[in-house]
Order: sequence, then structure tokens, then C-alpha cells
Amino acid sequence: MWVSTKAQYGLRALIEIGREGGAAVPLKDVSERQGISQHYLEQIASNLRRAGFIRSVRGAHGGYRLARPATEINAYDVVTAMEGSIAPVSCVEDDHACDHQNVCGTQDLWFRVDAALRGVLGGTTLQDLIEESERAQHARLVQLEPTFLAPAR
Repeated sequence: MWVSTKAQYGLRALIEIGREGGAAVPLKDVSERQGISQHYLEQIASNLRRAGFIRSVRGAHGGYRLARPATEINAYDVVTAMEGSIAPVSCVEDDHACDHQNVCGTQDLWFRVDAALRGVLGGTTLQDLIEESERAQHARLVQLEPTFLAPAR
């Protein structure tokens, strides 16, 4: 399984939009904060909108907002909406895709890998990712604060 930039950027865009707590977020802002081409981000936003994760808001203060609560969006749904199948090998989803199905020494391994991927991604909500992002940003800010030393005597 290879996760494309489309899925990675889709999750990053959702985090940025979700962090605003319901306010509409212009794609220009997401593009600048995440360092993603605005043109590419427009394509990603279109996919996210069609999949029901975001909705557009028109007007002077327009942009995008989440279409449902961040606690109801999980990473598995986002990645599969952007990528399609995340199965590590074709036989995991299509048992007719392999001629070695009953004699394959690695089939159980690939089913375990698939189950682990689905478990991790499915068990991670957008809200979890937003909170992790905020903790990471807070940690970076704390590191950037100047250290005040008492004058030497």
C-alpha cells in the first residue's frame, strides 16, 4: 500500500479546516499554512466535497467547513475516498485475483497487514488528528520561546 500525496494532503486539509471550529476556511489559507499548491488543493477539495467530508460556503467570508463533526470522520474513510482500495495486495479484496490462494505462504501475513491498516486508520478520527496537530504546534512554540536567564552575579 502506498498512500499518495492526494490522501496525505486531503487529511492535512481536513485538519486545517477542522481546526477552525465551524468557520469557513478559504483554500488559500489552507494552501499557505500547509505549503500545498492551491491548484492541487482545489482538486483535493473537490474530492473531499464529493465524498461528503466538507461543504463549500459562498460569499465574502466563504471557503470550506466540515460537513459533519470531526469525531465522525475517520482516517480510513478519508484515505479510501481519496485512494480507493488500501489493500496491501490484490488478493486481500479479491480472492479471484491470485492463482496461489490456497497454497500461498504469505496470504495470512497480508490479511494481518490489511487488518492492522484498517484498525489504525479506522480508529483514528479527524478530531484525534486535530488534537495531535495542536499539541505538536504547541510543542514547537514552546521550543521557540526565548529562555530568560537571571543575570550572573
